[in-house]
Amino acid sequence: MNTTWYLVDTPEAASKAAKHLISAPLLAIDTEYDSFRYFREKLCLIQIYAPDIAYVIDPMADLDLSFLAGPLQSRSAVKILHAADNDIRLLKRDYHFEFSNIFDTHRAAMLLGYKQLSLEKMIKEFLGVELQKSKKVQRSRWDKRPLSEEQLVYAVQDVTLLPALYEKQRQALKDKRMESAAREAFAKIADCKWQERSFNRRGYMKIKGYYAMERPQKELLKKLYVWRFEKARAADCAVFMFLPDDMLSDLVQHTQNLQDILPAEKFKRYGKELQQLLQPPAQNPG
Repeated sequence: MNTTWYLVDTPEAASKAAKHLISAPLLAIDTEYDSFRYFREKLCLIQIYAPDIAYVIDPMADLDLSFLAGPLQSRSAVKILHAADNDIRLLKRDYHFEFSNIFDTHRAAMLLGYKQLSLEKMIKEFLGVELQKSKKVQRSRWDKRPLSEEQLVYAVQDVTLLPALYEKQRQALKDKRMESAAREAFAKIADCKWQERSFNRRGYMKIKGYYAMERPQKELLKKLYVWRFEKARAADCAVFMFLPDDMLSDLVQHTQNLQDILPAEKFKRYGKELQQLLQPPAQNPG
């Protein structure tokens, strides 16, 4: 890949990017985020390609990214994304950016009747290019710094090909007289909003072993299940990483052995609270 790219992780680099992006007629955008380890998806990178330079912007570098507001909201500059929903939601959530004049290559492919909608498939179908995407890099820790050269090159790869894909798909939509339907679909995507993770109130019933428990244990599991959700949200930690399901099950079945079941750090921080929570429900007299 011969694309010129810059890591934007200092105010000086952000200033240079701002001067270029504000006048660009076309922006290809992608993000990297961690939805595995965090309660709320953590935005880790913002990649923007404004021919012929790509900027890898680090939202974890404590930068003022308000310079992106103008280009993203511009009605004249086309913003090209693939499966834009999550990217837009996270950028709105963290920076309150607004979007207009977007082109979603995923939705365009859907409108054109394609069934396999991954970016790799679209790049191959429309551009005849085989993307070499490393699953190992894709699943790497984007929230850790410093990022490796391999990660940064991977991050740049997609956005550099989006403009060419956009041109091909735009022509295909025009040929099929679907431009109006596409604009309407893209406008709805641009309006999407981030929403807090919903709580499945009956999710505790899906924990392995639930139906073999006695009723008091089921009641304790229900309480513990709610407690875990709230604590994980406060810690911004994935629920299963905060306390896995099998640990919840062990806790309600062995309430006197918390120290043996919990990791040392968890017992130190939450042991007393859990001991109170796991007191068996009072029995009705008689």
